[in-house]
Amino acid sequence: MGAGHAHPLYLPGSSPVHRLPAEVKIVGAFLVVLCVVATPREAFAVFGGYLLLLAAVWGVARIPAGWIARRALIEAPFVVLAVLLPITGGAPHVEWFGLTLSEPGLLGAWNILVKGTLGVLTSLTLAATTPLRDLLLGLQRLHAPALVVTIATLMLRYVDVIVGEARRMRLARISRGHDPRFLWQAGATAQGVGSLFVRSYERGERVHLAMLSRGWTGRMPPLSERRTSGREWLAGLAPAAIALVLATASWVLS
Repeated sequence: MGAGHAHPLYLPGSSPVHRLPAEVKIVGAFLVVLCVVATPREAFAVFGGYLLLLAAVWGVARIPAGWIARRALIEAPFVVLAVLLPITGGAPHVEWFGLTLSEPGLLGAWNILVKGTLGVLTSLTLAATTPLRDLLLGLQRLHAPALVVTIATLMLRYVDVIVGEARRMRLARISRGHDPRFLWQAGATAQGVGSLFVRSYERGERVHLAMLSRGWTGRMPPLSERRTSGREWLAGLAPAAIALVLATASWVLS
């Protein structure tokens, strides 16, 4: 897991958020998402508080809001359901610019949209401040299932190899007259995908045999022996504590 495996959602930096251990950030992000999900949908002001909390973290981590906003568009396909709810929902209805919209549908759409968006923004914040290798290290320190950590590690280790293989196969097809713009050449593309799958499977078998011959026991060795201090836990979980206060306030005020 070298530097060549940095994921496109990671924004290099040296801020205090970047320097926090990965396991602290993973737990903090998980708790924030839980607080968002537990907040009643009618607590509009509380959701604004969550957004301000994330904005404060972005400021400390020196993450531009535009950088986050562009990558948050990944949730756009999932907004379709939220758009349909006000139209297909039940009574009572409200009139808005000549449209008859369902009031429960509007609240349901708002609930999906705001909680989904805050969840995506929280995940992007975690990804922007934590390299992939550190995320795996954090999962290992949090005692995630060893099989999950192993599969994720090997997948990330060899994804560049498979992408490179696919690129070479595509160039080979193009050099032999293949043009993927033509519909009748889709068969060649499909055959290339199948060949890539077979090659990847065979490569995985060879890698597994090589690992067994070198004493592989089914568990990844510890990636680091460093212990997380109590001060780091307090600093990293401070946003989660604020989110918990906001979630509690939403239930008390409602």
